[in-house]
Parts: sequence; structure tokens; C-alpha cells
Amino acid sequence: MAKTALVVGASGIVGRATSALLVEEGWTVHGLARRPVIQPGLVPVVADLQDPEATRAAVKDLAPDVVFITTWLRQATEAENIRVNGAMVRNLLDGLRAGRPARHVALVTGLKHYLGPFEAYGKGRLPQTPFREEQGRLDVENFYYAQEDELFAAAARDGSSWSVHRPHTVIGQAVGNAMNMGTTLAVYATLCRETGRPFRFPGSSVQWAGLTDMTDARQLARHLLWAATEPAAANEAFNVVNGDVFRWSWMWGRIADWFGLQPAPFDGTVLPLDAQMADDAPVWRRIAEREALAEPDLARLASPWHTDADLGRPIEVVTDMSKSRRLGFAAYQTTDAAFFDLFARLRADRLIP
Repeated sequence: MAKTALVVGASGIVGRATSALLVEEGWTVHGLARRPVIQPGLVPVVADLQDPEATRAAVKDLAPDVVFITTWLRQATEAENIRVNGAMVRNLLDGLRAGRPARHVALVTGLKHYLGPFEAYGKGRLPQTPFREEQGRLDVENFYYAQEDELFAAAARDGSSWSVHRPHTVIGQAVGNAMNMGTTLAVYATLCRETGRPFRFPGSSVQWAGLTDMTDARQLARHLLWAATEPAAANEAFNVVNGDVFRWSWMWGRIADWFGLQPAPFDGTVLPLDAQMADDAPVWRRIAEREALAEPDLARLASPWHTDADLGRPIEVVTDMSKSRRLGFAAYQTTDAAFFDLFARLRADRLIP
């Protein structure tokens, strides 16, 4: 099998993990980003997918066997999310038509497929949990659906197969990422230790006590590679999570212990991180200067708004992976170990002290 890939969003949490796995498996990997980062074995491609001409010029000489789309751009409204993110997928796949069409195109979306977009997140009539792929779309505008429609149209036109991958909250490392719970919690724990503030769960009672799951970026990368190389997985949408379930009432203590903290008692009051960390930028800069950290800008490390959206949900969120298991995907990752691995990498890279 030919093994040339284009990873779109290679500087992000999912793109970095996917690129690293593909290089490890002997693939030739082109990594597309607006601001590429240096990664071993990765051939950088610079492009802004909002610009169709620039995108076409950047990819016209590429002939990837598989394309992995792992990027999106957050906009102020869902209408703008749909316009911008749908166009990005369309511009990319139109640009790649100049060469040999890809054999397979994989698109990463997420559980907002079932929960709705941020403007209507977790509201209205939602499907029962655990979420299953056959539950389909909500009757609401959603940029994930727009991305899927662009993927389906291009695959039908070009004769490519496709796969859609719906992770739960992703644990992984990337600086400047819009959705980054793992690093956000690491930064929050560091700030609590520095200032003596209580390390308090910021979310809802439902999330504290209910079952949930998450997705390690390395698990998602393995799933992407599996679907791109397993014929039975062609033209299917999949949920993808680590394989374990937990309650935040247990996980919060595990995270606190890693940072040498005592978890504060939880009384059911929601105290969003966005408010708790609103004035912490100067504190973080002082920590970064004292400890010689690599990133003094708190806004590039933490995304409290996104962590609040996940931990503040009023419903239990658990994801079914039976479809992947039936077709042969057997990889598994414990979620507490995923957090601990990330924290250790952040420390080794001088992103946290």
C-alpha cells in the first residue's frame, strides 16, 4: 500500500499526534498549517485554507494517498462557523483535485454532532446516551454537518473513500489550540499551587457525579490510521474514545495528587474557569519568567471557555464505540494515564514548572 499522507492542521493537538504516528509507521507525511511547527520527519506545507487560490498553490504538487483533516477555526456565531469551516474543507479538496485524487479522506469532528453547536450546546431535545453513530443529526445548524457535506460531495466527485471521526474531549499537547482541556487543567493546577487558591472542580453536579469518557490524541491517531487502511471502515462515521469511563469526582483527586494538591470539596456550585482565571495572565507571566518556561502567554496555553463548556454540561455524556470494535479496532487507553502522560510532556517541554 502507498503510504503518503497530508495532515491538515498538523500543528494542533490531533494533527501533531497523527503526524507523529504516521512518521513512526514509515509514512511520508506532509503537514499543512498556517504556522507550521517543526516536527521530526514532517514535510511542512504552509497554507491558509480560507484562501482558495493560496490553498490550491500550496497543495497542487502533492499527491497524498490519504488526507487527514484535523482543523477548524472558531468564529463568533454558528452561521460564521458554517461558512468558514465548510469553505476550508471545500477549498482544500478542490485544491487537491489538480493532482491525483486521494484514495481516502478522513475528517475529525466531535460530539457536538450529538450535543449541538456552542450556541445551543447541550440544550433542547438530545439523543440518549451513550451516543451511537446511527442517531444521526440534530435538527439544528451545525458546522460539523457542513464539513461532512463538503467531504461527501468531494468523495463522490473524486471517487475517494471517506471516514468521519467523532472524539469526545481530546487530551493532547499543542500550544495556541482553541480546545485544550488537558493543558488548561495543568495551568489551573499550577496557578492554584502558586497562589494558594483551592483546586476546585469548576463544573456541574451532573459532570461531577455522572459517568463520562475522553479521547487521548494518540488513541484518535491510531483510529484515524486504522480507518484509512481497513477496507471495512471505508465510508463510515465513527465515535472514538479511550475505552474506559470515569466520574470527575474520582478523576479530580487523581489530577490534584499529580500536582501535589488537595482537591477542594465540591458543593455543587458552578465556578467557571473563565471567571476564576480571568486575572491570572500576570501571575502566569511571573511564574514563566521565574521558572524559565517556554510560553509566558496564558492565553496561548489555556482555553478555559472550552473546558467550562465540557465540565458544565447539564447531562451525562458517554460514547459508544461498538461500531469500531465490531470492525476490528481494539486499541485502548486509560484516561488518567493520558492526563499524566500529557502533564509529564508539558513539564519536559518547559510549558509548566
